[in-house]
Amino acid sequence: MQQVAIVTDSIACLTKELVKQYRIGIVPIRLFFRDKVYRDWVDMSPSEAYELFLQDPDSFRTSPSSPGYYLEAYHEASKQAKNIVCITLSSKLSTGYDMANIAKEQAKSELPETAIEVLDSQTVTAAEGFIALAAARTAADNKQLAEVVKVAEDIRERCTFILLLDTIRYVYRTGRIPKIAARAASLLNIRPILSSCSGLVRFMGAVRSKERSIERILQMLRQKVGQEPVHVAVMHAYVPDEAETLKERILSEFNCAELWITEFSPVMGYATGTGTLGFAFYTD
Repeated sequence: MQQVAIVTDSIACLTKELVKQYRIGIVPIRLFFRDKVYRDWVDMSPSEAYELFLQDPDSFRTSPSSPGYYLEAYHEASKQAKNIVCITLSSKLSTGYDMANIAKEQAKSELPETAIEVLDSQTVTAAEGFIALAAARTAADNKQLAEVVKVAEDIRERCTFILLLDTIRYVYRTGRIPKIAARAASLLNIRPILSSCSGLVRFMGAVRSKERSIERILQMLRQKVGQEPVHVAVMHAYVPDEAETLKERILSEFNCAELWITEFSPVMGYATGTGTLGFAFYTD
């Protein structure tokens, strides 16, 4: 039995292969479509969720996980380690961090011999995933709880993401811009570029041409990492061919220490729409 087990949520966009390899517990976020409830990455894949979204975008909603989902994940994780590190999406974007802490308090009576640390990733997408993955890799080396947390905090300081939205039509669902403004901007084919800063998602610019937009985000990556060894996770929302092309560009133009493709969680996709493309990254 290793010293520490890792738990995170489905917004971390970790592939099933990585989850299985490092035995990472995933807390699913709930998806609602018409009169049914689904668990993100459990009851359906992101691609299947986007197919529902495209059928009827207005009937597609999401909801944070309850403490019960986190508590269930803690129970499962306690079977493989006596300590647990739970890494949540940014507390400035969702109640996940609070739910994980409520579950931690409940676990004190149900799992009295298990120590649980809840860490706010201060980000989302595969940037959060990289933090959980670094923690899981450290835990796999049978390191102690304090060292696993330290590694996660270190990657948290260095990891971010850049996302290119194919449309701004659905961004009004975040509550940050009016619906009429989002629809008007979508008619102009404005493609926003987003990144993370201080736990929030920030607008970094906008382009119209798809080709120019790809060049723009690659230029932004180049300015941040240069030729340093870089860990990259390419993300996409229902555009696997475009993601593969972007992956090949990154592989040929950057010094990749790690590079993989994952699907963009539909929990965020309900506000960004299909066609979203981008990457999470950090340098050694």
